[in-house]
Amino acid sequence: MLLDSERSYDLIGDVHGCARSLARLLEQMGYRREAGVWRHPRRMALFLGDIIDRGPRIREALHLVHEMVEAGQALCIMGNHEYNALGWYTEAPADSPRQYVRERTPRHERLLQQTFRQFDGHAGDWRDFLAWFQQLPLFIDAGRFRLVHACWDKPLIAQLKSQFADGRVDEAFVRASAVPGSFANRVFERLLRGTDMRLPQGLTLTSEEGFTRAYFRTKFWEDDPQTYGDVVFQPDALPESVASLPLTPTDKGRLLQYGADEPMLFVGHYWRRGRPAPIRANLACLDYSAVMYGKLVAYRLDDEQQIDPGKFVWVEVERPEAPQ
Repeated sequence: MLLDSERSYDLIGDVHGCARSLARLLEQMGYRREAGVWRHPRRMALFLGDIIDRGPRIREALHLVHEMVEAGQALCIMGNHEYNALGWYTEAPADSPRQYVRERTPRHERLLQQTFRQFDGHAGDWRDFLAWFQQLPLFIDAGRFRLVHACWDKPLIAQLKSQFADGRVDEAFVRASAVPGSFANRVFERLLRGTDMRLPQGLTLTSEEGFTRAYFRTKFWEDDPQTYGDVVFQPDALPESVASLPLTPTDKGRLLQYGADEPMLFVGHYWRRGRPAPIRANLACLDYSAVMYGKLVAYRLDDEQQIDPGKFVWVEVERPEAPQ
C-alpha cells in the first residue's frame, strides 16, 4: 500500500475502547479536532488494529478512528478483535465443522461482551462498523516500514498479495477461514494472532483474565533460541520449571525468523509492560496494555531507517476511564 511520501506518520497501538486516552495522545502529538475530525498539518495516524472490546468507550473510539480514516487523516489495519467481531456474524461454509467463523461459545462471547453492550440500541451504527471492518487491510507494506497486528509471515503475505494486493480481503475469504488449516485460516491466525507453541508435558496456563491455555505466544525473530523461556512473548510468564526446558528440534523448526536486515516492522497485540522501547532496531511492539491501565503508545516515524528509542510517546491510561 502506497503512503504519502510528503507526510510523517504516528503509529498507534491497541486502543481497546480507551477513547479519552486516545484523544489525549493525539493532542499531545499536535493533532487538533477540526470539523469533527482529529487532524495534523503534516502527519498521519496509522492504527495497528484492536480498536474494539474490553474498554469503556468503544463506540467513541471507533467513531474517532473511522472519521480520521474517512477524512484521509489516518489508516487502520485489522486486529484480531475486529476479525472476531466479523466472524461472530459470518456463517461458515458447508465444509467447516462450525456454524459461524467465530464459534458462539461463552468464552468468545465474553471477549466481545463490552462491545455488544455499548452498541445496545445502536444496531445501525454497529452494522456500519462491521462493514468497515471488512474493508480493513490485514497489513501495510510501505517499503521501508511495515505494519501488521501480530506477526509478519513473509511467505503467507506474498501469497495473500497475489490474491489481494492491498491486503483487503473479501467476505468469502473470511468465511473460508472457518475451515481449520485452510489458507485463509492460516492467514488470520498467523497475521492477527501471531505464532504460538504447545506447552510441554500436557501443561496448561490460566491467565489473569481467567482463560486457560495449552499454548503460549512465541517470538518470531529469535535467531538461536535454546529454551521455552527464550521464545515466550506474552504477559503471563512461564513457570521457571517450564521456561528452562530445552526446545526440541521440532519446536525450533516451527519458529519464524524476522531477519535483522528486513524493513522496520511495527506490531500490536502482545500486552507489553514497562517503558516503551524497540525490541530490536527493526522491530517494535506498540501494545502496552492500555485497557489494563497501562500506556497507550505511539511511535513518531519520519525518515529514519532504524527504530529510534527516543521517538516513542505515550499517555498513562487514567483510572477509571468511566464507561459511556
